[in-house]
Amino acid sequence: MTVLGELIGIDERTVLVAGQALDLARGRPDVANALVHRTGDTLVLVDTGVTEPFRAALREAADRVGPWSRVLLLTTHGHLDHVGNNDLADVLGVPAEHYVPAPDLGQMRDPVAYWVRAFERVAGLGVLPGPPREAAEKVVSLFRPLRPFGATTRTYEERPPERIRIGSLRLGGWTFAGGAVRVLRSQGHCAGHVVVHLRDCGVLHLSDEANGPCGPMADADQLKLQTALGSAARLLEEGEAEVLTDGHTFALRRGAGAVSHLDRMLDQAAALHAAALELTTGPGPVRPDAFTAACAEAATALGVTGANPNPLFTAMMAVNLLHALGLRPESPAPDAPWSRPGPPRA
Repeated sequence: MTVLGELIGIDERTVLVAGQALDLARGRPDVANALVHRTGDTLVLVDTGVTEPFRAALREAADRVGPWSRVLLLTTHGHLDHVGNNDLADVLGVPAEHYVPAPDLGQMRDPVAYWVRAFERVAGLGVLPGPPREAAEKVVSLFRPLRPFGATTRTYEERPPERIRIGSLRLGGWTFAGGAVRVLRSQGHCAGHVVVHLRDCGVLHLSDEANGPCGPMADADQLKLQTALGSAARLLEEGEAEVLTDGHTFALRRGAGAVSHLDRMLDQAAALHAAALELTTGPGPVRPDAFTAACAEAATALGVTGANPNPLFTAMMAVNLLHALGLRPESPAPDAPWSRPGPPRA
């Protein structure tokens, strides 16, 4: 069992800083893992978590992997548990660069609006602690202090896009530090999500693409998420990556064990989709509350957990499965039944 801010050594230049799980009942935020790596004279930070204790752990990890004379901070996506200490790059006393995904700027500027949108989709399912805005404000209030932007923040998209070849894969993204750091577009868990590959230490950081086989967020893309998992498995099989890390597994996975983990998630995704399809093939519309309950049972039977296994995120996942299957609510009412739209009339 790890504790918040525990430093998990990967090699003498690379450390995983462990976060913590979400506990809404106790008012405890989840804190995403961060990577601290040195390549040449550059300190590379991949995400910064949230909370002051985690900030102190990042400073300790940076001292451990030194010496360095410049900082490169890479944000994998804009969710609160990944961006709270993003101003850290500005106070380390050396030249700094910070990059974030352009599609996530909106949620970083106004996280309450982002979570209102997510919660409105499950407002009729009895899983929220209050109306969507009240629930969103409560969730966002857990993540303090929240400093998602710094003096040097830019978007990746301000740099020319690159075609990056790693093993047999041709991927899109951006390279840094002479190619030692690869930022790869994935955009599954949310609209702007990226994956980071550290070439010299063989670490592939999936961040939240590895949270589970079905993304719960309103801007998740299930196909892209599964594509990211499959690409990660290929890189590990080909030896282009040796260590797999992510945002919410507080440990390292290596080699064949990492591939098996990814294959298991892909199998779960297919099985969960099949179970959801069976639940929606009967006559008449689908009641979202009944579907969510049945989907939760199917997920439990398949061993699906994810980063935050609670009724709220299970309901969000269920709604995304309905969308992925082509169903839509029949009215704006929170508890409206869902059905497949018929073909357009001539």
